[in-house]
Amino acid sequence: MSEQHYIKRAAALQYDRSNDVAPKLTAKGNGAIAETIIKKAKENNIPIQEDPSLVELLSKININEQIPEELYQVIAEIFAFIYQTDKLLEKTEN
Repeated sequence: MSEQHYIKRAAALQYDRSNDVAPKLTAKGNGAIAETIIKKAKENNIPIQEDPSLVELLSKININEQIPEELYQVIAEIFAFIYQTDKLLEKTEN
């Protein structure tokens, strides 16, 4: 039997409508760095989307680089999900 070792990976995106044409990668890492990225996101109530394939693609982008046009659709879907989740949470808190 072979034992599979799973190395945690993470990437963080930021989008500022007033300054950015597209979201940009603000952090990425494996192992302990990924754990730190996830921990900081949770501490700051930043939504986390688990998508290993997307993280694989994002890991090829440099920090502070905007995402390539090929990823616009998938990132837009994630941002729309986050927006809807935030709206739902606002309603339940009020």
